[in-house]
Order: sequence, then structure tokens, then C-alpha cells
Amino acid sequence: MADGELQGIGPDPSLLLLDDDEPFLRRLARAMEKRGFAPVTAETVAQGKSIAASKPPAYAVVDLRLEDGNGLDVVEMLHEHRPDCRVVVLTGYGAIATAVAAVKIGAVDYLSKPADANDVTNALLSRVEDKPPPPENPMSADRVRWEHIQRVFELCDRNVSETARRLNMHRRTLQRILAKRSPK
Repeated sequence: MADGELQGIGPDPSLLLLDDDEPFLRRLARAMEKRGFAPVTAETVAQGKSIAASKPPAYAVVDLRLEDGNGLDVVEMLHEHRPDCRVVVLTGYGAIATAVAAVKIGAVDYLSKPADANDVTNALLSRVEDKPPPPENPMSADRVRWEHIQRVFELCDRNVSETARRLNMHRRTLQRILAKRSPK
């Protein structure tokens, strides 16, 4: 491990990783451990809240949408028990509204999945005065559009007609878009 990796972490390397994607969670935990963090993993909001209440970490990476609720509830609890906790919110559904909500309740950054360990580490250790570098591989405009359509579709409980109405598009057009694979 390089000296520079541990330098920015500080005296308390404790890290909560909260995500319901178990293979991703294991990979991220191993990668963050190699970078000098001491990760503890959780797969549910209930587990995350329990850790936040009993032993609040210095750092946290929290998935926004979990099977048993919203990761923002854990972010709020972390900041109640440890106001200096640096939290990064991860999500597969990138949206400005949720990014604003995450930052308002104390998250230091908001990353769209798939985020790699370098992106997560940089976000956790960045300071307010640092401007983040532009992403190495930003999403294409087609991918951003597809992500937005998928998010609205999920928020409308997978109702095609309601989603089409809210997106102001024809129902058949929406059905064709939903039938295709996601763009790169």
C-alpha cells in the first residue's frame, strides 16, 4: 500500500458500505480495504441504521435504493450520530433531484453506478475546495436519456401509459425504447 493512499484517510479508517448488490459489495469492500479503509458491510437499511447507531463510522458509501427502503434514511442517521461522517451516495438511477436531496442531508458526493473504487475513494477523501476531475468515461447522452426513462418508469410502478404521459411521449414509442437494451 502506498503512503499517499493512507495519508488522506485520517486516524479513523472506519467505513460503512451499504448496498443490496452482494457481489458488488464484496468487491468494493476488498478494494477499499486495500486502500487503507476498515470496511463494515450491510445489505439493508435496517442493518445500516443499526451500525450508524451503535458504531458510527468516519466514512460511508450508501446505495440510494435498497430492498427495504431508502438509503437517505441511513445518511440522516449517520449525521445524527456522527456529524463529521463523510458519506457518498451511490445509485443506478442518477437524477438531479435525488443528488440535491443527498447533498442537503450531508452527503459529500453522489455517484452513479457503476462507480469503481477509485471514484469512491476520490469522492470520500475530496475536500470542499477541491474540484472533482471530469469523469474518465461519462455516460453518453443516449444513456442519460435511457436512465431517466427507466427511473420515471419505476416511479410510475412500471405503468407504461402513465410513464408515457409524464414523459410527454407516445405510448408505443416508449414501449419500443423499453424493449431495447440500454445504450453504452
